[in-house]
Amino acid sequence: MAQNSQFSGEAATNTLSQKLYFAAWRWHFYAGLYVIPFLMMLAITGMMMMFITQFDGRDGEKIAVTPQATALSISEQAGAATNAVPGTVVEYIGPKSDSLAAVFRVKTDSNQQLVAVDPYTGTVLESWDRRTGWYDFADNVHGSLLLGDTGDRLIEIAAGLGLVLVLTGLYIWWPRGNSVSVLVPNLAARGRALWKSLHAVVGFWISALMVIFLISGLAWAGIWGGKFVQAWSTFPAEKWNNVPLSDSTHAAMGHGNQNDVPWALEQTQMPASGSDVGVTGTPEGAAVDINSLVALGRALGLEGRFRVAYPGDETGVWTINRDSMSSDSTDPMGDVTVHVDQYTGKILAEVRFADYSVAGKSMAVSIPFHMGLMGLWNLILNTLFCLAVIFLCVSGVIMWVKRRPGKALRLAAPPAPREMPLWKGALLIAAVVSIAFPLVGLTLLAVLAFDVIVLSNVPALKRAFS
Repeated sequence: MAQNSQFSGEAATNTLSQKLYFAAWRWHFYAGLYVIPFLMMLAITGMMMMFITQFDGRDGEKIAVTPQATALSISEQAGAATNAVPGTVVEYIGPKSDSLAAVFRVKTDSNQQLVAVDPYTGTVLESWDRRTGWYDFADNVHGSLLLGDTGDRLIEIAAGLGLVLVLTGLYIWWPRGNSVSVLVPNLAARGRALWKSLHAVVGFWISALMVIFLISGLAWAGIWGGKFVQAWSTFPAEKWNNVPLSDSTHAAMGHGNQNDVPWALEQTQMPASGSDVGVTGTPEGAAVDINSLVALGRALGLEGRFRVAYPGDETGVWTINRDSMSSDSTDPMGDVTVHVDQYTGKILAEVRFADYSVAGKSMAVSIPFHMGLMGLWNLILNTLFCLAVIFLCVSGVIMWVKRRPGKALRLAAPPAPREMPLWKGALLIAAVVSIAFPLVGLTLLAVLAFDVIVLSNVPALKRAFS
């Protein structure tokens, strides 16, 4: 009797395990149907942006010059830029080294131009429309599919379902026994078994990176990133000792798809010029201009490339900024943003990496990591990751085709278990996901409703999806 009870218990356990396996496999399949085209697009455009940044530069930072003994003042360089491109200088982008050009962003009557200037001779080397190159095309596809908010929402759903793919994939892959062969592909296998082994092993080894990329990517998304995460992790302007505040936020400093300011500051209000508050910035009695602002940046310890944004109006401020997200450096812990009163030259606010919240710090590191901006090792790692993602997408489609021979008109979805085990736990997970990722939660509930209510009760559809 005891032996029979043991066998029946093992059978029940095996049945439960099988049901969970098929349920996870079915959700993995459904999520993959939606996610694969988006993951392919994100991997391809992501590699495009990384290589363009590495070999050509986003803002002219790769344009070389011949170093000389002395350089022109920054104001003289700015004058050379506006002589070539009539307009108003709104930003200075310093060179990363003595052998590279300085770049000025010039606002014209019709658009904004970037103008590269030889800092030694004042020669204008090149000018181009800002945010209209191949990098920006890839970036706009990567972020919104060129569809604005609609594309942003579709990609946000795909990123959230990507997390579902990772979780269900790990459950399907997880070894059931003492085998360690799941850590390396079974190259002796053939056909679909080989593809399945390669798919599972590659998916396992990049799963942690996939979660990092999806979470950091979701931080840019309009709903989860902008309305949830960024809203409660934004740097509070109250920390600036009650300096006068503008109605504008830091995001207004950007142009187009790129905000060019630290993620944790995008929703923080800007300080305003026109008061006596602040601490010593530019030397007392000296002109508060681009020359003194660049000198102040150097005095604050900013070496290499940093940016100085000009005041936008009567209450605007000078802003000195070095941001690894904007490819100014490879060290996110060296990020700094300083606001200076345009009339008094006093520092109204100074924010460094150490001042961010935990979420702000994590995003300050993960975003440049996501973009491959933290050095050559980061570029190589991200390239291998993108190639692995493309392989997972292709191998997933191949496995699907191979398991549906002769069923060209059928979806060939994995079968659903007759009874849903642990349905209360699944419902709880769905509720948590719906709160944390609203668009993903709504999508999961819609698919679940279709699967349970429609698909199970319409024989023709059930046959087509089987």
